Amino acid sequence: MFGDPVLKQRAAEVTTIDGKLVKLSKDMITTMYSAAGLGLAAPQVGVQKRLFVYQMGEDDDPAVLVNPVISEARGEWEYEEGCLSIPGLYFPIVRPKEVHLTGYDLAGREVSIEADELLGRMVQHELDHLDGKLLLEYLDKDQRKAALKELRRRDVEGDKAGRKMVSAGRRDRADDGWEL
Repeated sequence: MFGDPVLKQRAAEVTTIDGKLVKLSKDMITTMYSAAGLGLAAPQVGVQKRLFVYQMGEDDDPAVLVNPVISEARGEWEYEEGCLSIPGLYFPIVRPKEVHLTGYDLAGREVSIEADELLGRMVQHELDHLDGKLLLEYLDKDQRKAALKELRRRDVEGDKAGRKMVSAGRRDRADDGWEL
């Protein structure tokens, strides 16, 4: 959750894929489902490892990406983005529209993904978590001030889930309750 120092640190490379990492990944998928998220990075559950889990649609299987790296980025796309670490807050964020990503699956096989639009945004968002960068760092001064004020209000009132929604515009994919 927001405020945890682990969210501001670069996660360590995974050096061994073993049963502990597989169990961590399964637990993260369960957590992602319970939070209605599209993706979840290990630092978001307090683990400093470079991996994230994701599932883009109900018909897709959940996936795990270990030691992901973006090697190419093209275009630009603004989209209303939220985060499981700061639930209920959404802001228009500009990111590359298309990315080429490589990493490894839990069998140790190299994975290469051409991702655009929502998938591209999700992998960039999760990689930000692995690099210790939060969504709030993309905001302008006024947006960041409003978001921090809302987070302080929640902390004082004990409202971690965020009954109040702070948004700077409309939401597209997020309208169905998903957060990145």
